[in-house]
Amino acid sequence: MNPLSTVLSFPPPDAADSAAWLARKLAYYADAWDVAEDLANGIEEIVVIDARAPQAWRAGHICGAVNFPHRDMTPERLAQLDRSKVYVTYCDGIGCNGSTKAAWKLASAGLRVKELIGGLDFWRRDQHPIVEGDAPGEWPQQAARSDCGC
Repeated sequence: MNPLSTVLSFPPPDAADSAAWLARKLAYYADAWDVAEDLANGIEEIVVIDARAPQAWRAGHICGAVNFPHRDMTPERLAQLDRSKVYVTYCDGIGCNGSTKAAWKLASAGLRVKELIGGLDFWRRDQHPIVEGDAPGEWPQQAARSDCGC
């Protein structure tokens, strides 16, 4: 251990512990690039849920997402969802916990869920397709993709 290093003042776990923890972390979250790739490729096993209020949804949402505000997620409505799907929740961004509330409600109802890192803010930053209005929208045939460098 290096007494001068702030990073090493708490030693890292061994590689196996790191790999296990990081795999668990990736099980809970998806980033904008990965979600955009799946939507562009027509992956039907995921459903992207915009957990914001309808007026925020109409002002701009992820292309192909559905609006299901976390405040409207009742046990009765959640029971109607397809249990074979994986739901990816999002809200405005890291300063908003609507996606976390939605993910918690979905998981509490026995559904599989991931949360979109950075929400709509990171989605816009990465220049992925946005739709305005009431319709979910269809993924553009030639959606502009930027390499995130990851």
